[in-house]
Amino acid sequence: MVVFKFLFFFLSVVTLHANSLIIDSKSTYYDLLPHSKIYIDKSKKLSLSQVQSKSNEFQDNDKKLLGYGYSPDFNVWVKFTLTNNSNNELEKVLEYDHALTTNIKFFYSDSNNKYIQDGLLNVNPKRKTLNPMFKIKLKPYETRTYYIQSSSQITTLIVKLNLWSTDLFYTKDTKHQFILALFFGAMVILGIYNIFIYFFTKDVSYLFYVLYIFGVVAHHLTYVGISSIYILDQTWMTLENKFASFVVAFPIISLALFCKSFLRTKQYPIFNNILNILLVLLPTILAFIMITDMFNKYRNMFSILLLMYLIILAIYASIKKNRQAYFILFGWTTIFTVFVFMYLSSSGIFNIYNYFPYIVELALLVEATIFSIALADRINQLQKDKTEANQKLITQQENEKQRLELQVENKTSDLKVALDEKGLLLKELNHRVKNNMQTIVSLISLQSDAIEDEQLQDIFLTAQNRIKAMSHLHELLYKQDSITNINAYDYFSILIEELKYSYDNDININFKIETQLKMEQAVYCGIIVNELVSNSFKYAFDNEEGNVHISLKKIDGNYVLCVSDDGKGYEPRESANSLGLILVETLATKQLRADIQIDSINGVRVSISWESDIASS
Repeated sequence: MVVFKFLFFFLSVVTLHANSLIIDSKSTYYDLLPHSKIYIDKSKKLSLSQVQSKSNEFQDNDKKLLGYGYSPDFNVWVKFTLTNNSNNELEKVLEYDHALTTNIKFFYSDSNNKYIQDGLLNVNPKRKTLNPMFKIKLKPYETRTYYIQSSSQITTLIVKLNLWSTDLFYTKDTKHQFILALFFGAMVILGIYNIFIYFFTKDVSYLFYVLYIFGVVAHHLTYVGISSIYILDQTWMTLENKFASFVVAFPIISLALFCKSFLRTKQYPIFNNILNILLVLLPTILAFIMITDMFNKYRNMFSILLLMYLIILAIYASIKKNRQAYFILFGWTTIFTVFVFMYLSSSGIFNIYNYFPYIVELALLVEATIFSIALADRINQLQKDKTEANQKLITQQENEKQRLELQVENKTSDLKVALDEKGLLLKELNHRVKNNMQTIVSLISLQSDAIEDEQLQDIFLTAQNRIKAMSHLHELLYKQDSITNINAYDYFSILIEELKYSYDNDININFKIETQLKMEQAVYCGIIVNELVSNSFKYAFDNEEGNVHISLKKIDGNYVLCVSDDGKGYEPRESANSLGLILVETLATKQLRADIQIDSINGVRVSISWESDIASS
C-alpha cells in the first residue's frame, strides 16, 4: 500500500513537471502561450473553481499568439504552470501583450480564488507600463499553476503572454515608450506644420489633413495603451470606448474630406456624389449602432468600406491623370498593406510584430510624410501654374499696353491738334470780343463828347467803365495760355488804372490779392469791383485824398472779396435805389450765390463771400 502511494505521488509530480515550464534566473524571456492550455467559456459565468473542475477540457496550444477577432460573447481561460528549478527565489514579470483587451484577471492562487485585475477598462492605477503586467514570485524548487481570464467587449480579443526578467521587461518597455514618443512627436510636428500652412494659404485641404493626423494620433494613443496610462482616467476611457467606432471613423472621415478637396472630386460628378452620400451615411450608421447595439460586430466594417471607396476613387483619379492621386495611391498602398498584416495578426494567422514591431507606426509616419509631400507638391504645382499664368498675363498686358500706347498716341495727336485749334479759336474769339467792346466804348466816348449835361456824361462814363471791365477780362484771356483761371491781381490792376484815368483824382489803391479767380466768376467780380471803386471815387472823398483797399483771399474753400474806403460813408436809406449797389447785390447773390455784408459807417466796407466750387448761372 505504501509503495502504491509513493508511486502515485511520483507519477503526479512527473506529470506536473512534464506540463510545466521550467524557469531559472539565467533565462530572461519566455514565450509563454505555447506552454499553456486554453479553455473557452461561452457562458462567461464560470468561476476559477468551476474552470478548474473542467481541467480535462483545456486544449493544448502551440501558437505564440491567439487572435479571436471581435469576440464579446465568451471568455478565454489560459492555464500555465511554472517551476523554479533553482535554489534561489525567482521574480518574473508576466506581460499580457495587447493593451486593448478590455478585461484581464490574473489568478495567482489556486486555493483562495485571489486575482489581480487589469485591462483597458480596469487599468491598475500603479501601472506605468503600456501593456498589462503581473509580478510572479516562485520559491526555490516551487511549482505553481496560474490562470488568466481575458475578454474584450469592444475591441478585438488577442492573447499573447510574455514572461520576462524584471530588469529586461522594464528596459524593453522604456525603449518601447521612447520609440512611440518619437513617433507621436513626429506626427504632431507634421500636424502643427500643416495647420500653420492652412492659416497662411486658407486651403481647406490642409485643415482636413491636420484633422486626419490628429485623429490617427488619438486612435493610436489608445491602440498602444498610452491614453489609458498617461492621458485619460478610467471614466474618460470608458466614455472613449463607448464611442470607439467614432474614434476609428473620425480619421477616415477626415481623410475622405481631405481627398474630396485635394483631388477636387467635383470634376468627377458621379464619384463625388457617391462620396457625399457615404460621408452622410457613415456617422448615421455608427450612431444607429451605438444607440440600438445592433450590428455592433460590424461597426468598423462601414469605415473600412469608406476607406476602400477612397482607394477606388484615387485609382480612378490617377487614370484621369490627376497628379495628386499618384501620391495618395502610394501612401495608401503602404498603409493598406499594414492594415492587412494587422488583420492577419489579430486573427492569429500571421504575427507581423514578431518581425517588424513598429511596422504600424512606420507605415503611418510614411503615409503622413507622403501626404505632406503631396501637399507641398500641390503648392509647387499651383505656384508653377500661377507663374505661367502670370507670364501669359504679363505678355498679354505688354501687347495690350503697346496697342493702347499706339492708340493713345494717335488719340493724343488728334486731341492736341483739336486743342490747338480750340485754343486758337478761343483766343481769336476773346480778341474779337475785346475789339468789339473797345469799339462800343469808343462809340460811347464819341457820343458823350457831344453831350454837355454833366449828369448824362457821368452815366455814359459809368457805362464805358462797365464795358471796359468785361473787355479787359477778354484781353487777359487772349494773352494767357490757360482760360480756366484769371490772375485776379492783373485783372483788378487794369480795372483800377482805367478808373483812376477816368476820374483823375488822388486816391491810393491798396491791393491784397492772395488767390486766382475762376474765369466764369471773374467777370462778375470785375464788374462788382468796378462799381464799388467807382462809387468811392465819385462820392467818398469830395476830391480829397483817401484810401481804397481791395482784398481777395480763399479761406476753407470759400472766396472772400472785400472792397473798402476810408471816406465819409453814406446813409443806407438814401442809397437804397442806387443802380450801382443794386447791380453789385444782384451779381453777388444771383450769380455768385454769395453772402454780402455792407458797412457804411466811417467809410464803406463791402464784403462778399461765396463757395469756390459753386457753379454760376
